[in-house]
Amino acid sequence: MGSEIDAFIIYLHNIRKTSENTVISYRRDLMKAQAYFKEKGIEDVRRITSTNLNSYVLYLEKNKFSAATISRSIASLKAFYHYMYREGMVNEDVSEILHAPRIEKKIPEILSMEEVIKLLEQPAGETPKEIRDKAMLELLYATGIRVTELITLKLQDINMQLGYLVCRESGKERIIPVGSEAKAALGRYLEGTRETMISDKGSGYLFVNCSGQPMSRQGFWKLVKYYAKKAGITADITPHTLRHSFAAHLVGNGADLRCVQEMMGHADISTTQVYANIDHNRLREAYAMAHPRH
Repeated sequence: MGSEIDAFIIYLHNIRKTSENTVISYRRDLMKAQAYFKEKGIEDVRRITSTNLNSYVLYLEKNKFSAATISRSIASLKAFYHYMYREGMVNEDVSEILHAPRIEKKIPEILSMEEVIKLLEQPAGETPKEIRDKAMLELLYATGIRVTELITLKLQDINMQLGYLVCRESGKERIIPVGSEAKAALGRYLEGTRETMISDKGSGYLFVNCSGQPMSRQGFWKLVKYYAKKAGITADITPHTLRHSFAAHLVGNGADLRCVQEMMGHADISTTQVYANIDHNRLREAYAMAHPRH
């Protein structure tokens, strides 16, 4: 099964141009399935039956994996088998019988506007690190981009004059406006701070860590945690919380869902619709608390 997984991953990279995060998820799911079947004495992918696949899904359910994890594992297996069947590696697609469990769309955790302002105000010093941190936090909330997109931004992706940035993923581009506060913080960082922090003067990366190397996801996650604690925010926030807050605040203030979908890079409008549901829930709560005849 290992060689078939390797071939599938190469296909995703070279032909489908699938995003790196998606490829990592596929590989992880398939390697987990491979380990399960190997334990059962099945190493040849052509020996795996629909009954075996069903048993694997039951194993995931029995071991209390979440519905979202099981659903993703099934999607990975289906994509894998669809590829193998099309390439003639197997005689039939035994994954067709698999059905993903129903997943309730969870309302994401978001910060109030007051909490966001408190968070963004924390890096207020004059050190290169604080100037950089301020620029990163402001830019993340101003654009709603993913953490991976933030830390892989290049200088060429920022247009300071017109006030927008370009996100590139899997051959696709999306243009996102940058607000005045984020633009000011970013301008301050670019005026000399980045030059003092970066170790490789030829590097095109916009943000670097204190060693002058490109910022890591873990490094930025720690940065967010530190400033959240400093701001007195008790919620267990992550960098993604700012992305959710960006979208929820836009929708709550009347932004068109299609525009928010485009800025967020969502493939399906139903993903963006979750943020509208947050606003509806708040309206219902306000009604329940304030209406005299509720």
